[in-house]
Amino acid sequence: MPEPTYLTAEGQAKLKAELEELKGPRREELAKRLRSAIQMGDLSENADYHKAKEDQGFLEGRIQEIEFILRNAVLIEKKANNDVVDVGAHITIQEDGSSPETYHVVGAKEADPRSGKISNESPIGRALMGHKVGDVVEAETPGGKIKFKILKIE
Repeated sequence: MPEPTYLTAEGQAKLKAELEELKGPRREELAKRLRSAIQMGDLSENADYHKAKEDQGFLEGRIQEIEFILRNAVLIEKKANNDVVDVGAHITIQEDGSSPETYHVVGAKEADPRSGKISNESPIGRALMGHKVGDVVEAETPGGKIKFKILKIE
């Protein structure tokens, strides 16, 4: 059984939209490119044909990947219990001497630290899981150990 992929409703919607785009307009565009390249003849030396076939492979691979993610996704629900950090929680943490920072704990496929979304599988996300407001948590990051206090869980 594969590991579940945690997705927010927003992340699920983005993947579904991408899948529709890939299966519809992008597939059609690629089919036209292939037909056009085939009509040029001599496929052994037709760079357009080879590039279109390569693009088709990537497109079909991405379609399969998205379908797999959506099939195995666990939708992150908003919980009434915000006592402990879990996937889907919005948390505010603070390192000594730094300003507080707020993050949304999401699954790895949606992680985007610049947008405030950290993965539950990242060093900080993993360290936070199961902890409560007021806990001081230590995480082993590529830049070394960091300690921070959990100020708020929503």
